[in-house]
Amino acid sequence: MTLVPVPSEVFTELARSRPAPASTAALRAGLHARRLLLLKSLLVRVEQRSTLLSPSVRQRFRKDWALLERAERADANAARDVVDYPMTGAWLGEALAAPDGPAFEKHLAYLGGVAVAAAVRAGCRVGGTLMLPSGTLVLPGLGLLRCPSGQARLSGRAGQARIVDGSGGSGVVLPRPEGSGQWLPAGGGPDWSALRTLPGSAIVLDDLDPYRVPPRGIGPAAVPAVERPHSAYLLWAHRWREAHDLLSATHPERAAEIRAVLRAVVPLAPSSRAEGATMSATLRTAPGAVLTQLPANATELMESLVHEVHHSKLAALHELVPLWRPGGDALHHVGWRPDLRPVPAVFQGAYAHVALADLWWRAWVGPTTGEAWRRRAAEQFEEHREQVREALSILLESDELTFSGREFVQEMGKHYTSIGVAARKHG
Repeated sequence: MTLVPVPSEVFTELARSRPAPASTAALRAGLHARRLLLLKSLLVRVEQRSTLLSPSVRQRFRKDWALLERAERADANAARDVVDYPMTGAWLGEALAAPDGPAFEKHLAYLGGVAVAAAVRAGCRVGGTLMLPSGTLVLPGLGLLRCPSGQARLSGRAGQARIVDGSGGSGVVLPRPEGSGQWLPAGGGPDWSALRTLPGSAIVLDDLDPYRVPPRGIGPAAVPAVERPHSAYLLWAHRWREAHDLLSATHPERAAEIRAVLRAVVPLAPSSRAEGATMSATLRTAPGAVLTQLPANATELMESLVHEVHHSKLAALHELVPLWRPGGDALHHVGWRPDLRPVPAVFQGAYAHVALADLWWRAWVGPTTGEAWRRRAAEQFEEHREQVREALSILLESDELTFSGREFVQEMGKHYTSIGVAARKHG
């Protein structure tokens, strides 16, 4: 049973990697249903294990939950923005996997920031004192306030919240965000850090949230996130603008899809070695966030964005319509990685590379591209197309796919064939 029905035409459009508003809307609905289910699971666990929690933790959780419910009643869409933020999903994944005891209690404290961020977005009036064992109040999608006292005092009127450190130190005044453009606090002291949006979008460069990267880091090298103030926002903003302009000229619909699907870019620390490809990733629990090292140029960032957005799309779809069965142990060689990969990774990679092949096809035949760019686009198209051919064969021969997964791969194959036919005609 799926959480949210996926219409057959949306399923087909997704399989062919085509950007479409209806597909984005369906995945958003499914993501939200999944988040609500995870929040409900957290609530049930707290209720069932309440005797294992300290009285102060139980009381704080109830207050935080009540504020989140109040924000949802005031403005469901505003509360949804916070619940669906990628790092909220990463937090829920870590919290639900944590063993009972101090580790679980530590994760529960993050709910306070989720609730306050939802209240700020919804324009709710807030008040009281929030206990912060970590000494920081993280507002997902908005920013972070350092509170050395371990407490935050909340006050203000509807539509404008004031949050200060419990000792009376610096704080911030947060108005209700308006629209989807740049959001700015009305005032903030030195202990407040706001997330910054990337040019021409509502997508933030998240260099603050503690759940933006798993504790073990990313990949075999355990690459950590970059901490502010070392995240080089101005360089990221410049590279983002270049990449977005390039993608808009190459495939405007994909540029629009990225603005619609992505919520955050998480900068990763550079590799210790100068050579090697830029690392990028998408967390299964946090679709809508691209974790990446700073790409060397706009073309590389454009590719990374398209690649990782399709990981986000497939992760969200797989939660609604399982595409492969768990527990498979077969490993396969793929053209884009030197190591052997399990079937889910082959599936994810094939889907992303279908989109990349389509992107480079459009760059190749585009009316405004120069000859050197056309030659590079043709080479990239052929490389990605060959990698997809091998991966599709692996998937179609696998017994680890569900019926829906096999149907999805077949539709991917149809699109793969269609761009191949177009390429032969063009050549």
